[in-house]
Amino acid sequence: MFKRLKEKWKISSDSQLAVIFIVFAITGSTSAKLAVPVLELLHIYPTNFESIKLGDLIYTLIRILIIFPLYQVLLIIVGTIFFQFKFFWEFEKKILKRLGFNFLFKEKD
Repeated sequence: MFKRLKEKWKISSDSQLAVIFIVFAITGSTSAKLAVPVLELLHIYPTNFESIKLGDLIYTLIRILIIFPLYQVLLIIVGTIFFQFKFFWEFEKKILKRLGFNFLFKEKD
């Protein structure tokens, strides 16, 4: 399994793979932890949705919408701290292109 990942991601060493996994773990945990303070900064609290039908679901969806861009930015920052900027920049471009943001990364002719 790890061999296929290394081939897919075009990395050569097990240590680089380990660092990449560590970056993903740190970024995921950090973005999930930071989502609540960001929501509080925007004055969005779970109690705001108590009177609304499916209020918990709405709050969760808003939290996910906050986490996603936060995660993308943190992935580049944490990846850079671990000297893996190139890998994570290419990873980000691939994800954003799949989500329809191709216009951000126009190839130069």
